[in-house]
Amino acid sequence: MENNSWLKHFFPLLLTFFFFSPFPLLQPSLALQSDDNYVRQPPRQIVDTPHRRSKSDPQQVHISLVGKNYMRVTWITDDKNVESKVEYGKVSGKYDATVVGEHTSYHYFFYSSGKIHHVKIGPLEAATTYYYRCGGHGPEFSFKTPPPNFPIEFVVVGDLGQTEWTASTLTHVDSKDYDVFLLPGDLSYADSHQLLWDSFGRLVEPYASRRPWMVTEGNHEVETFPIIYPHGFKAYNARWLMPYEESGSTSNLYYSFDVSGCHIIMLGSYTDFDQDSAQYKWLESDLCKVDRMKTPWVMVLLHAPWYNTNLAHKGEGESMRKSMEDLLYKARVDVVFAGHVHAYERFTRIYDNKADPCGPVYITIGDGGNREGLALMFENPSSELSLYREPSFGHGRLRIVDGTRAHWSWHRNNDSDAYVADEIWLENLTKSKSCWLNTQDNDGSKVNKDEL
Repeated sequence: MENNSWLKHFFPLLLTFFFFSPFPLLQPSLALQSDDNYVRQPPRQIVDTPHRRSKSDPQQVHISLVGKNYMRVTWITDDKNVESKVEYGKVSGKYDATVVGEHTSYHYFFYSSGKIHHVKIGPLEAATTYYYRCGGHGPEFSFKTPPPNFPIEFVVVGDLGQTEWTASTLTHVDSKDYDVFLLPGDLSYADSHQLLWDSFGRLVEPYASRRPWMVTEGNHEVETFPIIYPHGFKAYNARWLMPYEESGSTSNLYYSFDVSGCHIIMLGSYTDFDQDSAQYKWLESDLCKVDRMKTPWVMVLLHAPWYNTNLAHKGEGESMRKSMEDLLYKARVDVVFAGHVHAYERFTRIYDNKADPCGPVYITIGDGGNREGLALMFENPSSELSLYREPSFGHGRLRIVDGTRAHWSWHRNNDSDAYVADEIWLENLTKSKSCWLNTQDNDGSKVNKDEL
């Protein structure tokens, strides 16, 4: 009996650790990669965030935008009998509305998740604080809805993980208010070690329960295993449900949403993207529906960067770029954010590997705090397309002032301070008549967009 108990508890852990160890191997020695005086910091330890509430209390609470004036509240309970309901209102402790939603759960090898609740609440008023309680148990939470129009501020962080650097990044993010959190892939770095998904959810709850977190998948979310789990994304899809159905997508791995004069597209680097794929056809259709009079700003987030002068992951986004870049260029997308490379890099406006005033600005921001450390080595000499690059942990902020101007800043983690190391003003492409006059349709004919 004792032997069976030992096998039941120890063998699954040993198997999981052997195949999916979340801990990094030997790290390369650090070297200064730019001419400033800032010393590159090594990776830090994984932060374990334990569950300290009862089995019926909500844990891993996070919210996400889902359709106009609605919010999805997601949380997990160990108690499978807790109802999937959210009570909410504009006054603390006074809940005027109750909504019952749906729930799911999943198994991964010897791991069984808790009950994962998804509840869509609304309609909600813009720029308003709401107080809410999940499942009728536990603490009260609150969130603020985004503004109805400009200005709006986004925080952008890729490759977040759950290390001491992650905690530092989130503290810096929280030191200044913002409206929406955007994450271009690689969330928990669980890498099939499912308990790390739970730990990650608890780590980010103080932030993700107060502002909407909109995410797309990275390579660390795939979690495939031959024959048993050939399709991947089992944990990601169950835990981080995004508004894909509302945007006409058939997959949680790619979707779009509108918020405060912005149309934001989240693409999937790890699902099919060739011209015959469902994702390509969806993207083509989604871009055709964009009304630049209502949403003058169009942004794209994906994981594997299309442009990259870092030696890490060189060329991994090239096939996707060749497939989809024309769609983004003809639609005059303003900015493309990527992660994957554990460093920061900002490019000029580009199309087809050349500077082009009508192409998107490309920004790599895979420096949230992952356990693998920084990608220290860049090409030397640098490409003329790359305007700023630095291997440091940090986060970015995009403040869209109006339909014409936006301010981008990158904040390097510097222990107690978040230092603004790079910043630039961006001009919206809808204001460039020359760009729209030169837009060509697929058949080569020009599309006159002079009214913009």
